[in-house]
Amino acid sequence: MMVYLEREVEWDTPFDCRKVAEQVVEAVLDYEECPYEAEVCIMLTNDAEIHSINMQQRGIDRATDVLSFPMVAYPVPGKFDFLEEEEDCFHPETGELLLGDIVISIDHVENQAKEYGHSVLREYAFLIVHSMFHLLGYDHMTQADAAVMEEKQRGVMEILKISRDGL
Repeated sequence: MMVYLEREVEWDTPFDCRKVAEQVVEAVLDYEECPYEAEVCIMLTNDAEIHSINMQQRGIDRATDVLSFPMVAYPVPGKFDFLEEEEDCFHPETGELLLGDIVISIDHVENQAKEYGHSVLREYAFLIVHSMFHLLGYDHMTQADAAVMEEKQRGVMEILKISRDGL
């Protein structure tokens, strides 16, 4: 598994952002029983930059907490059996499954942690979990889909032992 972490802004945290990202990505892939090694790119930025990306890519004129850009369109979320028939979803040199990109606003991480009364670590990890499920084809556009995604997110956060109360 390869997690590329790019920091567009400085962020002083009491935890190792790369290590947490790697643990979270691995936990989601294990939870979903992904049969492949995978590659994910995560960019940490601020509200101004994520606002710009959101406008350019989605036509939405506001900042947000996290954006997900999947490399593969899953006909059934979390089902990997079709991938070997697809072109360009594996890295040509490493053979890793190319999942896509995650963009996180650290401004939102910090503000939402305060708003929800939990740690910055919890918010950061949760946004990666949430985005990883988007990269695997899950969404929350209907109540039923949202319930599935929320249960999966809760399951991974429990495995990671990262709760709303702290670590």
